[in-house]
Amino acid sequence: MDEISLRELFLIIRKRLWLIVLLTVVAVGASAVVSFYLLEPVYQTFTTLMVGKPKDYQSDNKLEYNDILLNQKLVSTYGELVKSRKVADQVIANLNLDMSYETFGSKVSVNLVNNTEIIKIQVKDTDPELAQKIANETAQVFMESVKNIMMVENVQVIDEAQISLNPISPKPMLNMAIAGVLGLMIGVFLVFLLEYLDNTIKTPDDVAKHLGITIIGTIPQADK
Repeated sequence: MDEISLRELFLIIRKRLWLIVLLTVVAVGASAVVSFYLLEPVYQTFTTLMVGKPKDYQSDNKLEYNDILLNQKLVSTYGELVKSRKVADQVIANLNLDMSYETFGSKVSVNLVNNTEIIKIQVKDTDPELAQKIANETAQVFMESVKNIMMVENVQVIDEAQISLNPISPKPMLNMAIAGVLGLMIGVFLVFLLEYLDNTIKTPDDVAKHLGITIIGTIPQADK
């Protein structure tokens, strides 16, 4: 197998450098157009809730650790309740939203903060005001559901959702950087692919290399 020197690699890339540059520029430009003009900005907001022990739960000071474990178990249970169809349908009805349960589920996510008694309800939407309304209404409907289903009042709102002015996506600069790297990689790949498929003899060294013939002289190309 023939070895290719670093100098040969450099010459291969330099010969078709225009192709690498072209593909990189096209990739970055296309990413910029899509990010700035085609993709709608998506905004995210959140509200946080804290789970406490039920009002009628009795314990003494020696069982404080057990109280914490109880609350953390309740957090997992309540996290599933937030994502239930009952809560989603009620929020959709209260806000007169024109969306299905599946669409609502794609916008709303519930995160349980590890080893705490806190539930974070996050909402993404292209309308920042609507995202705020959905987050706050979901929290209220969830607390009512806990009261009606489990007959307890042990959930409190810590932070209400606020209107977010900065979209979380798209991220044009990041997208353009990724597109530039991909364009560069594809350009380099195509350059070496074209070089591999090109079996023509271009230099005296190619004659000696591929034909095994000693070069005794060359005829320069004269101007027409």
